[in-house]
Amino acid sequence: MTTIYIDGDACPVRDETYTVAARYGLSVIVVSNGSRPIRPPEQSFVTMVTVPEGADIADDWIAERIAAQDICVTNDIPLASRCLSRQALALSSTGKNWTPDNIGNALAGREIGRHLREMGVMTGGPRPLSGSDRSRFLQALDTCVNAARRASLTARLHRPMPPLPE
Repeated sequence: MTTIYIDGDACPVRDETYTVAARYGLSVIVVSNGSRPIRPPEQSFVTMVTVPEGADIADDWIAERIAAQDICVTNDIPLASRCLSRQALALSSTGKNWTPDNIGNALAGREIGRHLREMGVMTGGPRPLSGSDRSRFLQALDTCVNAARRASLTARLHRPMPPLPE
């Protein structure tokens, strides 16, 4: 069964994720370091995990537990890459579906931006999330959930049958 992991501290689409998860009966795990209080909905399918503060601790927690056909909602490109390496799906809050084909360029662009900032160049932050971004996210998450469900079903259908008792 697919689980949706949310890199929770800076995720602007938690409510949209809860809506999609409820529709499909999926579990959601929101991982946060507690630096910003997050009030999860009073829903049995949502679990809050608070990890200690520190660089990448929430990312490490997710990357160690996510499995094939799970989904990670994150704007963190290195975390998305780690999830992809575990055969999971990764999606940004603007509906960008991270894939093995596009993650390398995204990691390289992130490094270039980091280098420019270290040199003192003002690169600016992300733009505010728009209504069309939220709509695109909802559509992309729905697509990811259905892809994960199909992949899970295919994996179950191709699993070898146990031998019959004699």
